[in-house]
Amino acid sequence: MLKTILGQVKQYKLAAILTPLFMLLEVAMEMIIPRMMGYIVDNGVYASDMNYILREGALMVVAAGIGLFAGVMGGKYGAMASAGLARNLRDAQFKKIQTYSFGNIDKYSSSSLITRLTTDVTNVQNAFQMSLRMGTRAPASLIVAMIMAAIISPKLARIYLVAVIFLAIMIMILLPVARKMFDQVFKKYDALNESVQENVTNVRVVKAYVREQNEKDKFKFASGNIYNMFIRIERIMAAVMPIMMGTVYTCILLISWNGAKEIIYGDMTTGDLMSMLTYCMNILMSLMMLAMVFIMITMSVASMQRITEVLTEEPSIKNPENPVMEVKDGSIDFEHMSFAYGEAKNEDSYVLNDINLHINSGETIGILGGTGSSKTSLVNLISRLYDVSRGSIKVGGVDVREYDVKTLRDEVSVVLQKNVLFSGTIFENLRWGDKNATDEEVHHAAKLACADEFIDRFPDGYNTYIEQGGTNVSGGQRQRLCIARALLKKPKILILDDSTSAVDTATDAKIRKAFREEIPGTTKLIIAQRISSVQDADRIIVLDDGRINGFGTHEELLANNEIYRDVYESQTGGGSGDFDEKGDEE
Repeated sequence: MLKTILGQVKQYKLAAILTPLFMLLEVAMEMIIPRMMGYIVDNGVYASDMNYILREGALMVVAAGIGLFAGVMGGKYGAMASAGLARNLRDAQFKKIQTYSFGNIDKYSSSSLITRLTTDVTNVQNAFQMSLRMGTRAPASLIVAMIMAAIISPKLARIYLVAVIFLAIMIMILLPVARKMFDQVFKKYDALNESVQENVTNVRVVKAYVREQNEKDKFKFASGNIYNMFIRIERIMAAVMPIMMGTVYTCILLISWNGAKEIIYGDMTTGDLMSMLTYCMNILMSLMMLAMVFIMITMSVASMQRITEVLTEEPSIKNPENPVMEVKDGSIDFEHMSFAYGEAKNEDSYVLNDINLHINSGETIGILGGTGSSKTSLVNLISRLYDVSRGSIKVGGVDVREYDVKTLRDEVSVVLQKNVLFSGTIFENLRWGDKNATDEEVHHAAKLACADEFIDRFPDGYNTYIEQGGTNVSGGQRQRLCIARALLKKPKILILDDSTSAVDTATDAKIRKAFREEIPGTTKLIIAQRISSVQDADRIIVLDDGRINGFGTHEELLANNEIYRDVYESQTGGGSGDFDEKGDEE
C-alpha cells in the first residue's frame, strides 16, 4: 500500500527530501538555544559579564533566524510535496478508472469513487505533509532533547524517560481503537455522497413527487452517522490531551523539585535547571506532535487502502498481445455463447445461455424480450463491454477478444439504454462521436437522427449549451442527440438499446427510414418495446429468460412464435403491449 501511494510522489521527490532536511536544521537550532540560555545565566548574568551576554545573545539571534528560515522552507517544500502527491493520486485514479471495464465499474458505486478522488486524497495529502514535517521534527526534537537533558543531568533525564514510555503506551492503546472507527467513517462518507449525488442528479423527480422532506431526512441521517462516528473518535482522542498535560505538569514539578535540590547541593547550576525545564517542554511537546501525526496517519490508512484498491484494480478486459487492428465488416456470430456477471460461471448464474446466431453485415436486426431477458447484456458483449463466460462472439469473422479494444469500439457504436449528455454545446456533445467531424458531417448525422428538427429551433442552434446530464432538453431530444453522436463514428455496427422509446412513432419511423436509405451497409441492432419499431427489420430476435425463443422475420414470427404473436396482438389490439412498461431492463 505504501509503495503504491508513495510511488505517486514522482516529480516532487526533491521537495519531499528537502522538507525533512530543513525540519532537522530547525530542530538543531531550537535545541542549541536552551543550552545557550543556560550559559548566559551561568557565565553572563552571575558573572556580570555583559560582553558574554551580548555575544551569546547575538549567536542565539542567528540560531533563531536560521531556525525560522528552515521552518519556512520546510513548510514551503512540505506543502509542495503533499499537494503534488494529491494531484498525482487524483490523476492516477482518474486515469485508472478510465481503463476499467463495466465489470470493474460494477464493483464500486460512483459515490464511493468520488469519495476516493476527493476526501480520501485530502486525508492522504494532510497525513503526508504532517509526516514530512512533524513526523521528522517531533522524533528528532525528542531524541536530541533527551540526549541534551542526559548530558546535563542523567538523574533528572530518567524522569523524561519514564514519561515518554508512559505516554507511548497510552498512545499505542488508543490509536488502534481509533483506526477501526476511521475505517467505518469512510463507508459512511460513501453513503453521504450517494445521498447528495442522487438528490442533485434527480432533483426534478424529487420535486415532482414532493419528496423533499424525505430527501432531507435521508441526508440528515447519513450526515448524522458521520457526526456520531467522529464524536466517538474525538472522545477517544480527547483522552490523550489531559493525559499528556498531566504528564507534562508532573514532569515540570518533579524536575523543579529535584533540580532545586541539585542546585542546593551544588550538583547543578541555575542555567542547567532552566535548560532542563526547556528541554522538558520540548520533549513533551514533541510527544504531543507525534500523537497528532499518529492520529493523522491512522485516519489516512483507511483512505490509503481505498485509494490503493482503485490503483491496483486490474481491468478485466485488456488488449491481446498482438491485437487485430481492423474490423473487416459488420457481420456478427454468436457461437454457443453463455454469459454471467461477476465471478460466477456456473450454469445457474448465466443470464445468457448457449446463444447461437449469425447476423449478416448490413442487416437490420430487431431484439424483443421481457424484463430480465438479457437484451442489454446481449448487445453489451458485442463491443466487449463485458467478456463472454463461455463460447465466443465474432465480429467481421474475428473473435472480439482478439481485437484492439479501441478499434472494436470505434466500429461498434452503442447508444446505451441510459442517454447521457455532457455539459457543453450540442456541437461538442455530437463530436464525442468524432472529434474531427466537420460542421457538415455533424449536420448530416443530426439529420439522420431527426435531431435537426429541434436543434434548428434553438436560438443558438448547434451552439446551444447543454446542461450537465442534458437536463435542459427533453428525453426524446436526448435520445436523438445520442443517436446522432453514435452515427458520427461511421460504425460498421450500430446498436440502439431502446433508444427511441421517448420519441413519437412518426419520428421513430423517420429515423428507421433514414437508416435504411443512408447507412445500408451498417449492421443495425435495435432493442425496442414497440413491435412497430422492429417489424420492418430484416430479422427479429425474441429473447426469453436469457435464451433465444425465436429468430426470423416479422411474418415468420407471427406464424410460429407465441410470445411475439401475443405481444403483437396486444399492441395492435389497443393494449399496452410493451414487454416492460418502464422501458427498463436489468
